[in-house]
Amino acid sequence: MNDAPAMDMNKPSMTSKSIFDDQVAATENGKPTLFSMNAQMLAQGRTDTVLAATDDLSVRLKVYASGGENELHSHPSEDHVFVILQGSARFYGPDGETQDIVKNQGFMMPKGMLYRFNATSTDECLVMLRVGTPNFQKQATDDRLGRDGKPLVGDSKENKEVPVIFKDDLYFTG
Repeated sequence: MNDAPAMDMNKPSMTSKSIFDDQVAATENGKPTLFSMNAQMLAQGRTDTVLAATDDLSVRLKVYASGGENELHSHPSEDHVFVILQGSARFYGPDGETQDIVKNQGFMMPKGMLYRFNATSTDECLVMLRVGTPNFQKQATDDRLGRDGKPLVGDSKENKEVPVIFKDDLYFTG
């Protein structure tokens, strides 16, 4: 297994469509996938890097600039887990309930649960490993829904998307 191919970890998926395309493409490997959790840090915005995927599972590295956040949403047909590798986050439920998590802690989100989160660390980016099941091919067409039950595109203004600004020569290497 030492010769398992490693995916390019320097290229984050910069749009919802590229996350979908990169995750589906990763399923074509059909072999064990060696990956590294390396990502460029951000002054603003968020990135999502596909690390590995099968038809039933996806692994992504998410980076949020300090203060970065998203909007309340659910994934109706995907369970997923977040593991904090750097920084801290506050997760919010639909009724304002909160859960703070820090480095080396995780949070499991069952499918259909409404949630949002924001990066709470002030001196470093939030870096999270996100594991989800199943992969896009086995999910509902509208895989991300807002509080109103209507589709909420991940890289939309409604989901608090802001332009990405990378920090020169500053990387997370996990």
